[in-house]
Amino acid sequence: SSGIKQSTGAIVRGALVFGRLRFHPKAIMFKSQTSGKIDQFGSADICETHWMRASRGHQLVVITNSNAVTKFVGLEEKNKDQIKRFIRDYYDATFVEKEPFVKGWNWGSVEFSGPLMVFHNDGKPLFEVPLPDVSTATVNKNEVTVEFHQDDDNDMSLVEMRFYVPNITNESDDIPADNFHKSVMKYADVIKATGDVIVKFEQVLLQTPRGRYDVDMYPSFLRLHGKSYDYKIPYSTMIRMFLLPHNDQRSVYFVISTDPPIRQGQTRYPHLVIQFIKDDWSDLTLELDEETIATKYEGKLQKEMAGPTYETFSKVMKFVVGQKIFVPGNFVSSTGSQAIACSHKANSGFLYPLEKGFMYVVKPPVHIRFDEVSSVNFSRVASGVGQSRSFDLEIETNTGANYIFASIEKKEYSKLFDFLKTKKIRIQNTKGGDDTFADDIGGGIGSASDNEMPDHYLEKMKKEGEQRDSNDDSDESEDEDFVAGETPDTSPSSSSETEEGEGLKRRRRRRRKRRIRRRRTRGDRQGGGQIGERK
Repeated sequence: SSGIKQSTGAIVRGALVFGRLRFHPKAIMFKSQTSGKIDQFGSADICETHWMRASRGHQLVVITNSNAVTKFVGLEEKNKDQIKRFIRDYYDATFVEKEPFVKGWNWGSVEFSGPLMVFHNDGKPLFEVPLPDVSTATVNKNEVTVEFHQDDDNDMSLVEMRFYVPNITNESDDIPADNFHKSVMKYADVIKATGDVIVKFEQVLLQTPRGRYDVDMYPSFLRLHGKSYDYKIPYSTMIRMFLLPHNDQRSVYFVISTDPPIRQGQTRYPHLVIQFIKDDWSDLTLELDEETIATKYEGKLQKEMAGPTYETFSKVMKFVVGQKIFVPGNFVSSTGSQAIACSHKANSGFLYPLEKGFMYVVKPPVHIRFDEVSSVNFSRVASGVGQSRSFDLEIETNTGANYIFASIEKKEYSKLFDFLKTKKIRIQNTKGGDDTFADDIGGGIGSASDNEMPDHYLEKMKKEGEQRDSNDDSDESEDEDFVAGETPDTSPSSSSETEEGEGLKRRRRRRRKRRIRRRRTRGDRQGGGQIGERK
């Protein structure tokens, strides 16, 4: 079987994330529509599934052996039997159908089923709480307060729930509220600085967020310690990493993309940009025993490491986080570098055309995947016709978002155009006004149906260059001498005359100058003759 595919949504820490759900004989895969992140649950790792009616169609709850709980909503009733057979045939998991309790009561019994807390009444669930979504829990007498991780992409989200746990007379001295609290905290996702630091990098320069931080790598998270702010970033939230060379060839950028982004007050940072100097050197000793290096990291790390700081940092991050590091591919600019100098919004930076997307650094860093690009436009910086030395690159995504990278030198156009053509990205030109790049032929570049897309903009630039060259040739003449008594023509109409009229004026001025010279020469000759006669 090739599997089952369906557009649906996943509940990730209280946020509804739209994407594509696929049931494959070897795994269940969900690809986020916004971030492009792919979550995969191996067939051998899935232990239990629940099917239940929800507010958006039906939902499927997937529980893994590692106590991860994921809800997929928006599934259709007609697909239930097909999904049920597929799970039973290919996955070593149970498929349990549940009918929700819909009377609206707010009391009942609580059952802890691994990482899932089920509040039910009359044997039917009222609601379920994935305990990994819990950030902390506190107990005060008979009341237990449960707080949840927040998702910044939601305008409204569940912050906390409070449960009243009555005392029940029994022979045991256990307090029911304390037992409830312990059961919640057993699977709660509480980040603690437990374990030893694997390695530490001191005073690392971060461009975003700005400042110098001490970077501590723990077994499960990264800690940034600065003068004003501290961050704890779980490795599970790091979805991509990039290593990008600076155009000056003296430094490199290491970019970490996180989902959800880290926060500093009300500011969110989905990308961390670290800058390293290539000549900086580091000698490291990893706080790991040989058995851990051999088993957990498959011998790809060494206890003693030495080399340029950016290389050692990248290598440790690659194997500790378990993520691939993306580097620039085959694109080379006209200057021989792998980035294009440009500006985004009010700041200048570098645009890196990668194999699967664009990455812009430094402020604000932007990552655009090719699969989310709807079209690309080339537009000219507003200036006189034929006088602009740069252009803008406008990228429109499938969600309607627009990104403008301005002040790109024109010599980069052919390189960038050829790169986009090889990636089969739709190119269309904006029309109208002085910003028109191409002639209005067949709807512009974006409408070309042939495999070879005509480059109308390049042809237009050649025509403008030829026109400028011809204008320069026609303007070449001898320097005019200043003639006393002549008043230059400063009438308003003179600025709007055609080139033919201006040429006629120049010819008339030359004829007048020649006549004046002849008169002066004739007068000198006559004056000389008179003097000789007097002598």
